[in-house]
Amino acid sequence: MKKKVKYYGKKSLKQRLISNRSVYIFLLPGFSFLLLFHYLPIGGIVLAFKEYKINMGIFKSPWVNPWYKNFVALMDDTQFVKAFFNTFRMGFGYILSSIPVAIIVALLLNELRSNRYKKVLQVFYTFPNFLSWVAISGLLVSFFSTEGLVNGILGQMGIEKIGFLTSNGLIRPILYISNVWKGAGWSAIIYLAAISGIDPALYDAACIDGANRFQCMRHITWPGIKMTVVIVIVMAFGNITNNGFDQILNMTNAVVRQSAEVLDTYIYTKAFQASANYGVATAMGLTKSIINFAFLLTANKIAKILNGEAIL
Repeated sequence: MKKKVKYYGKKSLKQRLISNRSVYIFLLPGFSFLLLFHYLPIGGIVLAFKEYKINMGIFKSPWVNPWYKNFVALMDDTQFVKAFFNTFRMGFGYILSSIPVAIIVALLLNELRSNRYKKVLQVFYTFPNFLSWVAISGLLVSFFSTEGLVNGILGQMGIEKIGFLTSNGLIRPILYISNVWKGAGWSAIIYLAAISGIDPALYDAACIDGANRFQCMRHITWPGIKMTVVIVIVMAFGNITNNGFDQILNMTNAVVRQSAEVLDTYIYTKAFQASANYGVATAMGLTKSIINFAFLLTANKIAKILNGEAIL
């Protein structure tokens, strides 16, 4: 006789929470972080449409009339317009400089046959990611300031000193290069993980057919990570106006501020350092978020056209 299986029915939400409590406890810190710092602050968006009064609080402060007054004030602010276009210029610069270098680093590390040497190089390349921009900016100032190491060497060679950190023409390349140095090794981990998922039998078959290492890289490795690269690019475009806040805030000065000012640093200045105007500063932040969202959708649409399927 077949043994009857007793059916207890679908578990309730409470029962599922209790049975999977270890998983939810593990997720609780990350969920709390997202809730406190990403979702609850969304309510503050209403400041973009209000004239903030400290004694009245966010929700009791009066609404501006007309409702788009703070946004019109942005268009009349020449500093905001400069920071707006500079943000996109530097955002594209960060993407074009960082992503290709990370891909190249991953491909070259993958070609190393010595696992010990590969691990040493991975540690060497990823270590800068764990340094703060405060520490890195201090190192760069020591190297590239007027009285720094590099200018000291140039002076010993009879060459005139160069104001690396006070030159509007040099500050952006320095920002791009230092960003690549700090993040390329860490970003390469994503591509190395994608490469590790490629079937090794493909390389064996290619070697039997007479393919060299460059041909294997071109026809096996690259197609294997291409979708990962597209996802990274799409996400980078969706985050194009959020690049470099800590770096720019720590590495720039009043002399080069016009060349390196971005929306994040200008919003910070507008909200905390200048005469505070929280309504206009919030309108800037909301505008920036809308632009990021638009770029994310556009990049996803382009990826769909090129690859035949949407990423997000």
